[in-house]
Amino acid sequence: MSIITRLKGFNFFYFALFALFISFLPTYSAQVGVSGTHIGLILGLGSLISIVAQPLWGMVSDKSRTIKKVLLLLLTASILVGTLLYQANHVWSLVVLVALMNVFYLPTDPLVESLNFQTSQRENVGYGSVRMFGALGYACVSLTAGYALKLWSMDSLSWIFLGIGIAALVLALGLSDVKASASRASFHHLREFFSQSHTLAFFLVVLIVAIPHKMNDTFIGLYMEQLGGDVRLTGISWFVMTITETVMFALSARIIKPGKEALCMAVAAGLYALRFLLSSMIGTPYGLVALQVFQGFTFVIFYVGALQYLYRIVPDQWKSTGQTVLTAIFFGVSGIVGSTLGGWLIDEYGGTFLYRGMAFIALLGFLLGIYLVRKPDSLQQKGRWHKDG
Repeated sequence: MSIITRLKGFNFFYFALFALFISFLPTYSAQVGVSGTHIGLILGLGSLISIVAQPLWGMVSDKSRTIKKVLLLLLTASILVGTLLYQANHVWSLVVLVALMNVFYLPTDPLVESLNFQTSQRENVGYGSVRMFGALGYACVSLTAGYALKLWSMDSLSWIFLGIGIAALVLALGLSDVKASASRASFHHLREFFSQSHTLAFFLVVLIVAIPHKMNDTFIGLYMEQLGGDVRLTGISWFVMTITETVMFALSARIIKPGKEALCMAVAAGLYALRFLLSSMIGTPYGLVALQVFQGFTFVIFYVGALQYLYRIVPDQWKSTGQTVLTAIFFGVSGIVGSTLGGWLIDEYGGTFLYRGMAFIALLGFLLGIYLVRKPDSLQQKGRWHKDG
């Protein structure tokens, strides 16, 4: 089995595992008697922990100059903790185990993305052609796990998690580590990178666009109900999103050309604004389902563009750290802001107003993205970092 084939298989099972954790944790918690308020507090606590844990593990990876060994350690711990998590039946045990999952499991995501990107570059294949298998794994489990749990009961969730986790770990053992930079990892260069104006502008664009993205992830089910839909249509919406992600990941290498990443980010931000504006005007649950085809053109183009842009400007010695900061902002900080602000808006003013607000925030991201396109990214500075190390 070639390295790329093994990497594709690993992505399939790794993101299938991700679907079991992200999508089914609230359902399992409710099944064992945890209230909605406590579920929200548990998930919020997890987000806060992951914001700290992700950059720390990224720095461990960069300083030890290995992604694979750190990934194997975290993945092994995550499989054990996740199996115990889906056997827990008290609030205190859920709190502890969810906290541990955010210490060990969520920090694996940026490491996996870094391994995907660097391996794809080394093997001269498109990153999207690898990452699409992750989206496919997420889609397959999201669609089939519900039927499996109905057939075998919720108690089987821990064993399903364990089985998929072992498959991911076995494939990960056969992956090759990416070559570390020849330069020494200098904290001075890291501070200098984060103090650059184009770096700050880049991460600000990521944060602004990620906030309405996470609002949609969190509140599409509630908005669907307000439009007269049900949980079945919400599930179909998620399936539509993951399938369009899979297709666009496969095509992303043809769309996002080197040097055009900032432009692609700006265009995707504009499409986010259009997507959420249309969502606020659509008026029917089936129309909201149809609009989820935008997911591939918004999330995939923006995220892959941001990833490629980051890898062009970050010092070679700190790639994993840069990736973890990007992930912490896109999936962590934005989730806390989006859940808090979005929850207040939809309670006070309804889903239509929320989606109009999301369109406005995405429009701000589009305007700042245009500024980023017009601003040079100081690649000559990165060359000096590489030489000095």
